[in-house]
Amino acid sequence: MPDTRKLPKVPPAPVIFIVDDDLSMREALTDLFRSMKFEAEAFESASALMQAANFDRPGCILLDVRLPGVSGLDFQLHLERLGNKMPIVFMTGFGDIPMSVRAMKAGAVDFLTKPFKDQDVLDAVAVALERDAARRRQSAQSEAVVALAGHLTPREREVMKAVVTGLMNKQIAHELGISEVTVKLHRGNVMRKMEARSVAELVRKAEILGEEQAP
Repeated sequence: MPDTRKLPKVPPAPVIFIVDDDLSMREALTDLFRSMKFEAEAFESASALMQAANFDRPGCILLDVRLPGVSGLDFQLHLERLGNKMPIVFMTGFGDIPMSVRAMKAGAVDFLTKPFKDQDVLDAVAVALERDAARRRQSAQSEAVVALAGHLTPREREVMKAVVTGLMNKQIAHELGISEVTVKLHRGNVMRKMEARSVAELVRKAEILGEEQAP
């Protein structure tokens, strides 16, 4: 029997969360996505989604605008305040231009007017899933860079900051009041610990750190 402890962790498949108070619509959309080999979970309200959905999974939300209780647009705002960045595709039978503009400005992937074609919703969801995948890749990259930077000493952080601003070793030595040999030693440690193969790569990782530490 193979040692499963050494097998790579398989990421969960993306899921489409369908939120619509119309049972027939929920069933039709669920059947459509499952026929295309997508995982789909349906809810009749935003509160039901919040209580049962696992937002740690990759995926997107297919959200009706008019819902009992909290409306789709208000729910979009609520998720934003919670820091939930799962992409949203809106759908409505009563849409208007101001409503769609509000949704898109708040980051919605698409705004579909019922009745829509199967291909239209499949295309919109495909874009949403790719956006979510890209966001998660970027988040994983940022977390990895932050973890690497956690191994730097305070002096190595100072040297890294000087290197990415374009200072030469002699200038860094003068700036920090240390010898040029010591600068070279710290610089080598920085490149190794940050897993940077070039100064350009180090600069990009420093930019990621700056973005992560920004208020």
